[in-house]
Amino acid sequence: MKIADVFSLLGGLALFLYGMQMMSGGLEAAAGNRMKQILEKLTANRFLGVIVGAVITAVIQSSSATTVMVVGFVNSGMMTLQQAVWIIMGANIGTTITGQLIALDIGALAPLIAFVGVALIVFVKKQKVHHIGLIVAGLGILFVGMDMMSAAMMPLRESPEFVNLMVKFSNPLLGILVGMVFTAIIQSSSASVGILQALASSGLIGLSSAVYVLFGQNIGTCITAVLASIGTNRNAKRTTVIHLMFNIIGTVIFTVICMATPLTSLVESWTPTKVSAQIANMHTLFNVATTLLLLPFGTYLAKLAQKILPERAEEKMEQMHLSYIQPAERDKEMRIGLSAIAQTQVSKEINRMIQMARTNVDRSFEAVKSGSTQVLAEVREREEYIDYLNKEISKYISQIMIRESNPKDSEYMSALFKVCGNVERIGDHAINICEYTKHIEEQHIQFLPEVLTEIDAMRAICNEALAMLEGVHKGDDPVIDKIAALEEQMDTMTEDYRKKQIQRMSEGKCSQEGCVIYSEMLTDFERIGDHILNIGQEIGMGMVEE
Repeated sequence: MKIADVFSLLGGLALFLYGMQMMSGGLEAAAGNRMKQILEKLTANRFLGVIVGAVITAVIQSSSATTVMVVGFVNSGMMTLQQAVWIIMGANIGTTITGQLIALDIGALAPLIAFVGVALIVFVKKQKVHHIGLIVAGLGILFVGMDMMSAAMMPLRESPEFVNLMVKFSNPLLGILVGMVFTAIIQSSSASVGILQALASSGLIGLSSAVYVLFGQNIGTCITAVLASIGTNRNAKRTTVIHLMFNIIGTVIFTVICMATPLTSLVESWTPTKVSAQIANMHTLFNVATTLLLLPFGTYLAKLAQKILPERAEEKMEQMHLSYIQPAERDKEMRIGLSAIAQTQVSKEINRMIQMARTNVDRSFEAVKSGSTQVLAEVREREEYIDYLNKEISKYISQIMIRESNPKDSEYMSALFKVCGNVERIGDHAINICEYTKHIEEQHIQFLPEVLTEIDAMRAICNEALAMLEGVHKGDDPVIDKIAALEEQMDTMTEDYRKKQIQRMSEGKCSQEGCVIYSEMLTDFERIGDHILNIGQEIGMGMVEE
């Protein structure tokens, strides 16, 4: 093999990987957010979960990306471990579409496909068409790279050493190890299968040797999910264990079948003249058959993952949970003294919500002041937790009120129900404020020093008022009076800051975009004050007399 062939091989590999990245990026940009929403919602049924996982992976061209999304959903508590099992199974089926595309004999058309895609990117300015151009160009470049790699590796057929090396891959353990390590390094089973198909197209390896490398590639692709699970909660780590178990079990089963039966010869007979198609077909067969085989045992896979990574005492603290009350569906028995206990427990849970909302309000004002989106993900995650607590506490209160016979206790629980909703609304306004950082960062908006001082003042009074809400739960009337006074002060500040903003606008001191954002933020600030006052008034009116 000459130096020129080595350069050509590296260039072909670069084009192949870049084409795959372009195609994947274009597909995800065109449908990624929609795919995430579907993935989150349509996973209750095992069959639907498998279909959703397969379709999404086929669309975004990456089982790793789908699995990483699943790890994220499990980590945030939006998806259970059992739901994750079906998505992972489907993702393994969906990833085989890339191998089937590569097996298509359209190498001669590849330059034309790439040209059409680039033309769409360069000459059409619509964003949607731009994404389609990325997909088309990526597909064309992928095939150009495949042809370059195949042509560069042709001379290796004359090398006895390389041919002997390829023959050694027929050893199951060696083949699986090579496939696993190589895929783990490049972190894409689709790419590693494509490279294996390029070797096959050059006549350097047949299906009988490639089959074990192929099985190892399915295990190696799990490395991306393993890396993604670093720093996540224990349940998210179990998701990666399920992903690993699925591919290891499939590899063991298919290795035994290939050694004991003529399965390899059967798959070869389907497309006798095209080794790349044989590899694609075996890849599809492996994942579809393993999914069908393990589908009835998905729940057991989840349980096994829990045994491999057993629950720890601190695990509960890592997930969205109720600290003081049982979820409504678990606490169905009417017990003596339940109402008195429930009042205390619900108050404590709401206090957790208030603390989270207070943190989010503080972080959001600070983020706007710095003009950075750095804390946006953290604030969003905490807002999801607030929403979760609001839903669970509201369900619990509703259940208590159905069984409550004491009018005064019922009135107090009703007040807590309204308080819960008001805290959730404060959280919504906090996330609104933090979301403004996206526009501030994108449009390079800089606030005047006097505006930054006003933001600091808003942040301080919100923090003071929210801190006082802890005293409201004890029925401290003077505290309720102070909250009312603070809310009135917040209204005055809002009116004063609006007048100053109008003055700055008339003098041309601030940009139009900055004025709009600041005006919206003042509205959120005023609404936060309203909800704080609502909380104080509700608790004050519904407080049980001593």
